[in-house]
Amino acid sequence: MTPSKAVYNGIKDTGIDFIVSVPCLNLRELIPMVDMDPEIIHVPVTREEEGVGICAGAYMGGRRPAILMQNSGLGNSINALASLNLLYGIPLVMIISHRGVEGESICAQVPMGELTTKLLDTLGIPYFLPDSIADAAEDVKMAWGSALDEKMPSAVLLPIPFWRG
Repeated sequence: MTPSKAVYNGIKDTGIDFIVSVPCLNLRELIPMVDMDPEIIHVPVTREEEGVGICAGAYMGGRRPAILMQNSGLGNSINALASLNLLYGIPLVMIISHRGVEGESICAQVPMGELTTKLLDTLGIPYFLPDSIADAAEDVKMAWGSALDEKMPSAVLLPIPFWRG
């Protein structure tokens, strides 16, 4: 099973039916899977904070939202997450390609890579780190359960080694 297929299976198992995505090299196989699924509404966006707002509206309209993004986009999204999702108790699963960690070849990715978990901790947003490809689907399900139970965002962090299998 590929990493993308494992994440996709978790998405399907949760019943997530609305996904916003921002392009990322590591998400290049997952995004088309979502886009081709007739049971999922897929909205590509250019900015992560825009996606957070769209997902909030989708949730209020009865959908189960998630956003696919790179961790650099977490920095772009902090205000929207804090002043919308956290303030108003809006669940959201953030499936995050975690760049800037072990195996990263682009030095500009490293600062945000090192800050990602600290930012999530500061915001009080729970996150899940699959130990293996086999754990990815379960972690997506746990993230959705956490988001619903706590009425707030949760994240699944997928570092470079995850994508390399």
